[in-house]
Amino acid sequence: MSRARQDRVLSLILRRSEWVTAGELADIIGVTARSIRSYVTALNARVPGGAVIESGPLGYRPGADATGALRARAEPADADTPRDRVHHLVRALLAASDGIDVYEAADGFHVSAATLESDLGRVRSFLGGSGIVLERTASRARLRGTEMAQRRLLSTLVHEETDEGAFDLAAVRRALGEDSIGPAAFGPFKADLVAGLGGLGYFVNEFGIGDVMLHVAITADRVAHGRGLDVTVAGEPSEAQERVGALLDRLCTEHLGVQLGAGDLRHLAALVLSRVVAPGASEPASVIRSRLEPDVEEAVREVVHRAAVAFLVDIDHEDFILRLALHVQNLRLRAREQAWSRNPLTRSLKATYPMIFEVAVFIADGLQGLLGIPLLDDEIAYIAMHVGGRLERGRGAGAIPTATIVCPGYYELHELLRSSVDRSLGQAVDVVGVETRADPDWAAIDTDLVLTTVDAPLVSDRVVRIQPFLTEADIERVQAAAGRVRRARRLARLQGELGRYFSPDAFIGRVGADATPESVIRELGARLVAQGVIDDGYVERTLERERLSSTAFTDALAVPHALGMTATRTAIAVAIADPSISWGEGRVQVIAMVAFSESDREAFQTVFEQLVEVFSERDSVQRIVRRGTDFGAFLDELVAVIDG
Repeated sequence: MSRARQDRVLSLILRRSEWVTAGELADIIGVTARSIRSYVTALNARVPGGAVIESGPLGYRPGADATGALRARAEPADADTPRDRVHHLVRALLAASDGIDVYEAADGFHVSAATLESDLGRVRSFLGGSGIVLERTASRARLRGTEMAQRRLLSTLVHEETDEGAFDLAAVRRALGEDSIGPAAFGPFKADLVAGLGGLGYFVNEFGIGDVMLHVAITADRVAHGRGLDVTVAGEPSEAQERVGALLDRLCTEHLGVQLGAGDLRHLAALVLSRVVAPGASEPASVIRSRLEPDVEEAVREVVHRAAVAFLVDIDHEDFILRLALHVQNLRLRAREQAWSRNPLTRSLKATYPMIFEVAVFIADGLQGLLGIPLLDDEIAYIAMHVGGRLERGRGAGAIPTATIVCPGYYELHELLRSSVDRSLGQAVDVVGVETRADPDWAAIDTDLVLTTVDAPLVSDRVVRIQPFLTEADIERVQAAAGRVRRARRLARLQGELGRYFSPDAFIGRVGADATPESVIRELGARLVAQGVIDDGYVERTLERERLSSTAFTDALAVPHALGMTATRTAIAVAIADPSISWGEGRVQVIAMVAFSESDREAFQTVFEQLVEVFSERDSVQRIVRRGTDFGAFLDELVAVIDG
């Protein structure tokens, strides 16, 4: 039974936090509902007598021991899957400079020598691209590679055992051994590091501090075993490297009892400066520019301008360009070392802010062309955070739903109610009127919502019954109603344009279970080519965009598209996958290939985000997938979902 799939099930249940059915989980992971039930049984067995996953008529939800169980791993003797054994083997090989005995390892895992030989083959695959090779002499196996390459491999091993890029001290200790950095040292070291960097005038990026702590732990462990780094960089360290290096030297001595050499101090200082620190908010532009390499600033300035024009977004500002350029400069340093930063928000950023992530992909693609920096999703997510921060600063409050309060006059009761609504719901609704008559002209009230203390003669979602003295339940109902109004506004354009964007000739009711992202993109692209919407070049550019970063924006939807808006008109070709098919690192059930035209440039953001929002709720996806077997049914169900 796959431990990785068990962990995936548990991660999904934890992320949802509410009831989720076996069928929904099966669709996401690509297995049967029966398999999901067996995974749940195995997960509950991880904590004897505990409650990892609760079961009920509505499906599954997290139990009290769910978080702890996610981090529970088998001990070496219980490594009963190939993946577990491969990880244990790699750890053992990295720890033993003279290698391991294959037959002794097989006995330790309680498997045959032939099985372990197969596992060693998987180890060779795991080492691909790492710069490390597995050597075999008679019964002994050993690793050969530079010390830096071996440290990167340890980092990869830890990241493979953690969930969504979050730092996991337990995973570090599994990879390095129980005598490595422990909770008693980790907390004070991190706190003193953050405080020390602040004292040096740096703003600390908490999302990157976990990666630095991982490398600190790896460095301390390797140095303790006599495997320090030599100085490999010519020239003297910069003043910043010396100051950060001195801080790290003191902390490693105080908290870890390890004396680092010049090579390790320079290495860790470079990691801190390229991953964790950023200029403070008050730092002048001239100071930031003085740190930049001219080619980086020029490339970022050009790409940001192109993105601002292409997506009609307000990001072409000097402060944004300089801070992003400093980030990109550090990113280039990480790329040279192949020391990528992990981002625990990548998945949520992609699903919640697809448009912002798309702008980041565009910028990443431009930087790759100008600076030769290949970017992973986690690094693109950091660019998305810069873009989102800039857009948030320039964003207005938006259209808050208007409301009229109906509260028959009795002393100052209506005034008290309005005051309570403003205080508790001021960010959710804008009260523009108060009716104090017991029989107002209901038809004349034209606000988005009507908040009334008396029964209204009309039944409508816009009418919310509240108490004269506002209760918590009243607040929740009004917030929910305001949310429905905002959602309806967001989706109004998509609903009005459905007939123009979709067509029967660009709809595939079911794709085969063996379909791949490329095969589906080519099949959908062929439909749009036949309609004269796009040419074959657009299809190829769509595949190139997919290789940059998966377009699976939610657990159910992929939106393949090209970066250029070269279609003759905006159109969407749709394919349904039931069961789900593999797409990137996840699985999807709906594939909507979008082709945008230059004339619809202003519609890009609206349509793109609305499309992702429609398919962000599992219940809506299941309804569309199960019932939308032909184009007419698909369109009917899509309209019904948008209507709410």
